[in-house]
Amino acid sequence: MMSHRSTLLAAAAICGLAVVPFSRVAAQQPAQDAAAQSAGQAPASQEPDPLKRERSDKEKIQARKELRTEIKGAYRTWLDQDVSYIITDEERKAFKSLSNDEEREAFIETFWQRRNPNPDSPENEFRDEHYRRIAYANEHYAAGKPGWKTDRGHIYISFGAPDSIDSHPSGGSYQRPTDEGGGETSTFPFETWHYRYLEGIGDNIDIEFVDTCQCGDYHFTIDRSEKDALLHVPNAGLTQWEQMGQAKKADRFKGGGESLGLGPQGNSQNSKEFDRIELAAKLFAPPPVKFKDLEGFISEHTILTGPPLPFDVRTDYVKVTESTVLVPVTVQVRNRDLTFVTKEGVSTASINILGKVTTLTHKTVQTFEDTVSVQEPAELLQKVLDQKKIYWQALPLKPGLYRLDIAIKDVNNTDHVGVYGRGINVPEYNDDKLSTSSLILSDTMAPVDSHSVGTGSCVIGNTKICPRVAASQTQPVSYKRGQNLAFWMQIYNLGIDEQSKSNMATVTYQIVDTATNNVIFEKQIESKDLGAHSDQLTVEKSLPIAGLSPGKYKVTIKVNDTVSKQEIAQSAPFDVE
Repeated sequence: MMSHRSTLLAAAAICGLAVVPFSRVAAQQPAQDAAAQSAGQAPASQEPDPLKRERSDKEKIQARKELRTEIKGAYRTWLDQDVSYIITDEERKAFKSLSNDEEREAFIETFWQRRNPNPDSPENEFRDEHYRRIAYANEHYAAGKPGWKTDRGHIYISFGAPDSIDSHPSGGSYQRPTDEGGGETSTFPFETWHYRYLEGIGDNIDIEFVDTCQCGDYHFTIDRSEKDALLHVPNAGLTQWEQMGQAKKADRFKGGGESLGLGPQGNSQNSKEFDRIELAAKLFAPPPVKFKDLEGFISEHTILTGPPLPFDVRTDYVKVTESTVLVPVTVQVRNRDLTFVTKEGVSTASINILGKVTTLTHKTVQTFEDTVSVQEPAELLQKVLDQKKIYWQALPLKPGLYRLDIAIKDVNNTDHVGVYGRGINVPEYNDDKLSTSSLILSDTMAPVDSHSVGTGSCVIGNTKICPRVAASQTQPVSYKRGQNLAFWMQIYNLGIDEQSKSNMATVTYQIVDTATNNVIFEKQIESKDLGAHSDQLTVEKSLPIAGLSPGKYKVTIKVNDTVSKQEIAQSAPFDVE
């Protein structure tokens, strides 16, 4: 048998290679190194491994740029928008180091589960509350930029609603408290948010925001003198001691920190400069992760089979960020289709609802389950059988294609089950494209109090509106002539004029008779009347329809943006019985 060395030599000879014994090569190497040294070159035997050589600064910068560009689309938006205020530096670094989308999906799922206050639940209250806060910030704090990018939006997303707000939206005359020097001055618009307690920060926290441009953009400040509109006006807006001749206004600017001026408590307040800097650092730092050891958990349920229980489903779409859309799901069932049990003069029916949203690869991304009950006095049961009961759940989803599966079960008749399964296409809201939410029709609409904003059934932002649900989303909903027609829609990405820092669009809503295509009612409003400095607006209106004859109609809302030169329209059909 030929040896391994002989085999290699024979193969090299067949290929026409010159075969040099290794011993000769080794013997020649010192001579070659000496010749190289005499010529002023590095010895060949000491040349660095190209794979281990130190990269230049230019190569390091280029490598970092290439790493950043690998994270694109929804993942870049998730990192830079959705969780920019709550992700830790370590998590951000780990996410940027991931090499493919599968790893990023797993990271995002684990990221939310680590923060889930109830890991044994298929719902994630922390995530849902986080996206609710983003939606609220976008609706209330936009100022030529999305609300989540503003300082007020940042604080609201991180800590929720303050316990109280001292608001001065027009500025004007202001009597300073003694800890700000006393005396009277005039101010820019400003707000002071008070939190009784913030975990990890302390008790009785006051956070001040000032709108020095008077354009609706309130920025955070640790200098309470920044709201003073007369700060740089000589002999105006003097403090109490300056009025008494015990201090000069020019002395305010000699030191660092705040420029409040001397007063009864001036020295003690200036000594707290570093406390305010420390507070700012804590407020804008990502919150600590409480549940580091928790792993993801999703409950699996088995659906019973039996006689069908009919029900209707509606899905709507409301923008939260560029990469996240709130998808309200409304389930409607008729009382007549439920099994009522009467006990002690009260008739009760209940249904269990299970919903699941999956990707095209059958990965579960959202689940929800709940029990809905209907209770009526036994003597009134026959009168309410034709009424309907709805269940509402809002799900945050990324743009894309999904499958929504819902199963409901009659608690009083366990074999009575209904199943729904449809594909849903969650739209993508690009920041440079004029777009709208779904146009939602209802018969009632009402504002909610500050403690209920964004929470509870049928609440979107600060409005409670329960959608009318048709047998399918292509069919119209029905109204009786004595009811009101309420409609709700949001407009996104309005252009902001650079000079006025205001939007400039017209919004027209109309009711059209679809049989004749005649416009029955029309009204036009200016976008600035809905919110002058915001790129996002909400159109909500309730109209009586007693004057409409029975027939088929539609509501149409048109938006003409003169800044971005874009137009868009949204319509929804309805019947009048």
